[in-house]
Amino acid sequence: MKYNILYVIDNLEFGGGERGFAQLASRLDKGKYTVHVACRQRGIFCEKILKVDANLIALNMRSKFNVGNLFKLVKIIRSNDIHLVHSQGARADFFVRIAAGLLKKRPRIVSTIQMPVEGFDAAPLRKKIYRTLDKISERYVDKFVTVSDTLKKQLIQGHEIAEGKIAKIYNGIELEEYEPDSDDRFKQMVRQEFGIPDSAFLIGAIGRIVWQKGFESLIRALPKIGDRLPEAKMLIVGEGPQTKKLEKLARRLSVDQALIFAGLRDDVKSILSGLDVLVSRFRIVGKNAPKIGPFLGSVSMISATCQIPDPQNT
Repeated sequence: MKYNILYVIDNLEFGGGERGFAQLASRLDKGKYTVHVACRQRGIFCEKILKVDANLIALNMRSKFNVGNLFKLVKIIRSNDIHLVHSQGARADFFVRIAAGLLKKRPRIVSTIQMPVEGFDAAPLRKKIYRTLDKISERYVDKFVTVSDTLKKQLIQGHEIAEGKIAKIYNGIELEEYEPDSDDRFKQMVRQEFGIPDSAFLIGAIGRIVWQKGFESLIRALPKIGDRLPEAKMLIVGEGPQTKKLEKLARRLSVDQALIFAGLRDDVKSILSGLDVLVSRFRIVGKNAPKIGPFLGSVSMISATCQIPDPQNT
């Protein structure tokens, strides 16, 4: 008998959670497991899921409080005889946990936590509501997965979750997607696409454009970088809700001519080929910085983290 697994994620943007679930869905032994994926049907994540032997199920979690999603998840779990549900993201976690609580025959529930609600960029009252809902639903979880020791410690101390219920598993990295091409033609192609001179020092940053990733700090550093390296450019690859805010910040600091937003790309390998340095910065220590430095060839990498407890006060 095959083991039926359901992955649930909101898929509002393509980020680390979606990438991780795509990796799992593609690499599980389909002779032993039947994979189902419930998410909003759009974008790169769905394209990746459709390429593997998995059952893609439409579930739109754009609305935070759509009660219909609870009953839809109950139906999905029952009709597919799901043995294990693995969720990621605050909305998916809450809907999955409560849906499981409504079932007499309850599947095992796994929640991957890459960002606890304490780190959300939200007003204090809304964050308090999120934390209350999180606390109510956590009792239905059989296993929590974190990506770092810091997050594990936070769940134990801040959420009072037993250590035995938490597993630390680092994010997987597909090395073939990140090793830059050594051929200079790729470097020239990337720079030509964005109108960047060969002589310019090019700084790159890759990730979902959200508060937690610290892109604002990188942009604030550009005036000082420009004083030392007048031709320097910064290329930010990714998409997210803070893009417009960061564009305004760049104009206010008069560095908008040195800053390029490339949007979401599926050719990261080529992008890396054009960089002189890759910068990775997280405002929340719980995130595990990408361990790709040894595979970047001639591209240098700078990685930094810092703990900031409340984005509303920064």
